[in-house]
This record gives sequence, structure tokens and C-alpha cells, in this order.
Amino acid sequence: MADVEFSRDGHVARVHLNKPKALNAISPAMDEALSEAWAEINANPDIWAAILSAEGERAFCVGADVSGGTDRAGRMALGGGLTGIAGPLVTLKKPLIAAVQGYCLGGGFEIAMCADIIVAADTTQFSLPETKVGIIGECGVMHRAIRQLPHHIAMALILTGDRMSAADAERYGLVNQVVPLADLPAAADAWAARICAASPLAVQAAKHAVLARAGDPLEVALATRFEPIEAYALSEDVQEGRRAFTEKRKPVWTGR
Repeated sequence: MADVEFSRDGHVARVHLNKPKALNAISPAMDEALSEAWAEINANPDIWAAILSAEGERAFCVGADVSGGTDRAGRMALGGGLTGIAGPLVTLKKPLIAAVQGYCLGGGFEIAMCADIIVAADTTQFSLPETKVGIIGECGVMHRAIRQLPHHIAMALILTGDRMSAADAERYGLVNQVVPLADLPAAADAWAARICAASPLAVQAAKHAVLARAGDPLEVALATRFEPIEAYALSEDVQEGRRAFTEKRKPVWTGR
């Protein structure tokens, strides 16, 4: 079986890390496979959402696989470019749900933070262990942590290398839901179903607009014209939404 498995289930793409003996550490080959998965998700109009998961109870992902050395020459970037570490940043157009369990460390923690929704098993432990083991690199995970967690919570993780439980991550707003490990796949599927019940083009336009101006002042965001939002006004789905409202029924989206 491949170390990265890619499949489709209706309108949901599934990307599954499958190297549990190595705690799903990302090798160069896995990095390339992830890059191909993100490209397919972005390009395929029939994919409306994606779930990133990992095999094994011990770990979601512990970052880069350094068993063959730390030279990243020829690699796209950690996580297939999703993080932007050591290569161009890939922006995923479709909503991404990360289903995490066990150790979610370093670069693996960063990959999870790239998702739009994080569902965590109650066994999950998040950590930025770099300083504790005397390693410091491109720091992408630290830059994301300081933006997604309260300042002092993020700084404590960065400076100590200590671990954070799933319960604390939920309390600080990092994760959307904590569930028993056995319920993790079903919880991720439920989030995907909720997303796919909405207009896919509206969802994608909303994600684009939010991320495009997330770092700008509010007045800049309000004054910006967003092409995907304008294009959505001419779509079949906006007409279907109006018909469904008038006919008092659930809309049937096509993503066209």
C-alpha cells in the first residue's frame, strides 16, 4: 500500500498518511504524493471538500522524515507545499478537514493547522518540540501557532516544547471538536457532509475571500472585490438556491 493514499467518496477527497511505523513522518516521496493530491483537489470541480487523516493510533504525523538526513534538496515542501516550508506555498481552494490523533508534532502540527477544520481524538497531543531537542529551522509551525492560538499559550509551547492536550486545544479554539479515538473517522465525515450540504462554489468563494485578506485591516478587506464571489453570481448554483428557497425544498447543488 502507498504511504499516501488518495481516494474519492462522492464529493469528498480522502488523503490518508499510511506510514504508521514511522509515525507518519513525511518522506520526500510522501511529499510528492501530497503535492499531487492537493493539485487534484484544486483542479477537480467534483471535489467539494477534503479530509486529511493518518493511519495508526500512536501518531497523526511527527513532521519530516529525517531518517535519511536533513537535506531537503529536490523536495517540494513539507506537506506537499501545503505549509510552504522549503518550497512554494500551496493554497487549497476546497475546505480541508484534518482528523488527528496521537502525536501531532512539529511539521505534523503545522500540516494540521493548515486545515480549515480540525477534529481531534482525545488521545491527541500537540507539540512544538524543536527548542526542547535543540533544533530550530524554518519555524513555519511557530508562525502559524502564534496566529492560531492566544499569544501566551503559543509562546509557552514554542519556548518550552511542552505538549498540549486535545482538551486544552479545544479550550483555546485550536480544534473544532474532540471525540473518542474510535469516533474520529465518523466525526470527520460528519463535518465533510455539513460542508457539502452548502453550495460548493459559495464555500470556495468564501474561503478565498477570507484567506486573501486575513492579514489586512478591515477597511481593506471591505474595499476588495473578490473575483470568485463575483463569478458565483452568474453560476447555476445561485439560481438553484433561489429556486429551492421559493419551492421550500433543499437545494441540489452541481458546483457549476
